[in-house]
Amino acid sequence: MDFENNDMEDDLDNIIVLNDEEGKEVQFEFLDLIEYEDEEYVILLPIEEENEEDAGEVVILKVEDTDSEDEESYVSVDDQETLNKVFEMFKEKFKDEFNFIDEE
Repeated sequence: MDFENNDMEDDLDNIIVLNDEEGKEVQFEFLDLIEYEDEEYVILLPIEEENEEDAGEVVILKVEDTDSEDEESYVSVDDQETLNKVFEMFKEKFKDEFNFIDEE
């Protein structure tokens, strides 16, 4: 799931900060919200890459409601088929804005 952004913009309105497994804060750029089979999925781009090999790789997380109206929870998706479908929808929607790179 790699892509290059053709016109990188520094838009801080789209920044989401999440905690990783070790409790470390990680910043992501929010790219899109995709609805698939009555569920919502966010497409996020990590801002600080730990290694260059993963540069440009997006993260897809499922949106879950919480008790608070002001808060959402994001959970990882284990189903590869769902991930592929959501990513295909994202690629189709943004085919003119991003250069997608096939990993083959």
